[in-house]
Amino acid sequence: MNRVPGPPSPLRSGTALTPRDATMYWLAARTPNDLFLLYAFADTGRPTPELRATVANRVADIPDLLVRVLDTPANIAYPIWVDCEFIDEQFAEHDLLGPDWAHLTAALGDLLATGLDAAHRPWRLHIFRDIAGAPGFAIGAPALVAVLQISHALADGRRAAALARALFTDSPGTPAVAESNRSLSNLLDRAVPTGRLPVDRATAAGWLHSARALPGFPISMARTIIRGLSAHRAEKRLAELTAAGAIAPPSAGARPNLLNGAGSAPKAHATRIILRPARDLKVPGHTVTVVAATAISLALERYLAAHGAPPETLLAQVPMSVATDSGPRNSYRDLSINLHATEPNPARRAAAIAADLTARRARALHPLQDARSAATETLPAPILRRDVSTYPIDILPHQVSGHTVISSVHRGPADLTFGGGQVHFTAGFPGLGSVMHLTHGLNGLGDTITLSLHADPEVIPDLDHYAALLTESLTEVERALTETPSPPTHPAE
Repeated sequence: MNRVPGPPSPLRSGTALTPRDATMYWLAARTPNDLFLLYAFADTGRPTPELRATVANRVADIPDLLVRVLDTPANIAYPIWVDCEFIDEQFAEHDLLGPDWAHLTAALGDLLATGLDAAHRPWRLHIFRDIAGAPGFAIGAPALVAVLQISHALADGRRAAALARALFTDSPGTPAVAESNRSLSNLLDRAVPTGRLPVDRATAAGWLHSARALPGFPISMARTIIRGLSAHRAEKRLAELTAAGAIAPPSAGARPNLLNGAGSAPKAHATRIILRPARDLKVPGHTVTVVAATAISLALERYLAAHGAPPETLLAQVPMSVATDSGPRNSYRDLSINLHATEPNPARRAAAIAADLTARRARALHPLQDARSAATETLPAPILRRDVSTYPIDILPHQVSGHTVISSVHRGPADLTFGGGQVHFTAGFPGLGSVMHLTHGLNGLGDTITLSLHADPEVIPDLDHYAALLTESLTEVERALTETPSPPTHPAE
């Protein structure tokens, strides 16, 4: 399970989006890819205006929540981050037809279909008050459900969790930078004297950034070519090491199955949340991720068999963090993990999944992989922008790297508060697309772990049935692994 990092280095106004983050930003114009982080607090009844004021005060100490994206003219250069203020529309209270968990779940499905424009504001906090029947709450105890919607350009799962932690903690965050980029500020003071030009400072920043980037275009192309040659050599060396048995071979992929749909984007979204004590998934010799993946593999196998489509091979796409302080906001690599659906024994299945996860991690972390991805880091913005806008995203390939997604992030201790209420649990919902129509979020907070299901109702019309199968398989796997201890595995949490 990936763990939440410390406070990220604050963004500075005028900083360009990295190619990876710009890809996420441009892709959002074609298909929604925002992150949604749910936190359930005890609702103490404090007035909503007071909650709004609390958010406004806390945001003042979180620089990453006081920026937006600024496009550069004609995409000559990569977009940049510029300062902005918190505005009221970033705090949205929702009224439900009935203030209970069933109506909240339905509203959450509608929310997951929406997308933010990071050029306006890259995050929004959604509030649902006085919710009855929330899992893990005592009878009659109302929940305040807060859902942080955040642009993927601003953060990946781990960074988003760190920002949520800063938002929902009573201690102050990293002080905001009073003058985020002195050199840019000085340039703007010279280029846009007060009252001299009818243009705001943000627009001027975009033009200045483009003007500085334009002369470097030929250099970027040359670097891309050089790094492309290095990537080719790295690919060749990886193949040699693979042939020699020094590292695991790449995933061969598998044919799509019922879970992958027909290659069209979802028209609707459905969610379910399974709440468990953390001790249920903390089995000696295995990580939480492996235990959950084993239960998911059993549930999916049985679900597909019940629908007349028993799987020959079942793969899961598992994001693995490779975050660094100076890297992109999106620092992860997707691993294609075999869920070993044909292994009947749960303990042996868990051991096989753990071994495959270890092998995939080792291959993904090999230094040669950095050379393969380095070419994109110097690609000029217009070329990458063209590639993102023309890449076919509505086609189901003949081979897929996953039939589902398992995104695993531990979000730290349960010491968060909002409106005077203590947090009870958290949940997350990895996005859907033309290939993925069922995803799983695995999130820990203190002594609880949630398995969150996000599905396309046209592909998974009976999500309650699948949720019941998964609940049963969690108990079955926990019992099987406790009764049959397995040797220690590589720590993949």
